[in-house]
Amino acid sequence: MIEAAMIWNEPNNKSHWDPEVDPDWRRFAEMAILAADAIGAENPAITRVLGGISPIDPGFMSRMRAFGVLDHVDAVAVHGFPLDWNLWQIHEWPQRIAEIQAVTDLPVWVSEVGISTFGAEEVQAWGLERSADLLIGRAPRIHWYSLYDLPRAWEATTRHREAEGSSYYRHFYMGLLREDDTPKPAFELFRRHAPQMGLVQWFHFEDHRLDQAVRRMKELGVRHLRTGLSWADSYRPGALAWFDRQMEALAEFEVTVTFCFTPEHRGLMPHHTSAPLVPDEFAGFCAEMIRRYAPPVVRLDAAAERRLAAV
Repeated sequence: MIEAAMIWNEPNNKSHWDPEVDPDWRRFAEMAILAADAIGAENPAITRVLGGISPIDPGFMSRMRAFGVLDHVDAVAVHGFPLDWNLWQIHEWPQRIAEIQAVTDLPVWVSEVGISTFGAEEVQAWGLERSADLLIGRAPRIHWYSLYDLPRAWEATTRHREAEGSSYYRHFYMGLLREDDTPKPAFELFRRHAPQMGLVQWFHFEDHRLDQAVRRMKELGVRHLRTGLSWADSYRPGALAWFDRQMEALAEFEVTVTFCFTPEHRGLMPHHTSAPLVPDEFAGFCAEMIRRYAPPVVRLDAAAERRLAAV
C-alpha cells in the first residue's frame, strides 16, 4: 500500500518550518537524517523522499546535500504553483526541474502541482492540460494538488493571512471537486492523465470526506495518492483508530505518506512548524507508522512455498 515515505512538507517554507527557530536548517537536516534512517531500518523497500520544497530553490537543496541529507534519501521533491504564488511562468517547469537536477543525481518528484479556481475554473482546466504536457515524462512521480477544495469553515495552513486577500483565499479553491463534491471542468480532464499523474489529498483528523474521496479517486482511475500522517495528531485521543481507518480506506492506492507537523508540547516553540525538542522522537513516529502500515514483505524460497502449500 505505501510505496514512499516523505519526510516533512515544504521544509523551506515558513508555513511548515519555522526559520527563526532553525535559521540555517541544521536542526531540520539532523531530524530528516534520523527519520530517513528509521524508515529504512523498518522497511528498506520504502522509497524515502525529502519533503517537497516550495519555492523550488537549488540553494536549499545544495544545503541539504552539504548537511548529508541527500545521502540518506532515495528521491527529492518540488512543489510548484506558477499561476498562483510563484514568480515564474508555467512554461518554465522544465527549467525549474533542471535546476534541482543540476545539484543532485537523485530522482526529482513533483509532489505538488496545482492551480486555483479562485479567478476562474477555466484557468484550472487549461493549466491542468499544460502542466501535464510539461511534466509527464520529466518527473518519475507527479501529484496534482488537490482532489477537494478546502472547506471554507476551516483555516488554511499557510503563512498567508486573510487580510492578504487572493494570496490566502487561493488555498481554498485548489480542488478538482468543489466543497460540496460537485466536479469542476478539470475533473473530467484529469481522468485521462490519471495513469501518469497522481493526486494529493490531505485528510484532517477524522475527516468527513474520506469515504467520498476514495469513491471519487476510483472513479477517476487514480493509482498514486499522496497524503499525510500527522505527528501532532498522534497525541490526540483516538489517533491510532483514525490512522487505521484512513490507511485501510486507502489500501487500494499506491500511497506516498508524508510525515510532518510537530506536536506543540514537543517543539522548541509551541507550534506545528517548530523544530522538535528531541529529533529522535519524530524518527520514532516515522518508524512506528512504517511498522504499522508498511511492514516488509517476507518472501519465501521455493522449498518453503512447497512446504506451506502441503500443510
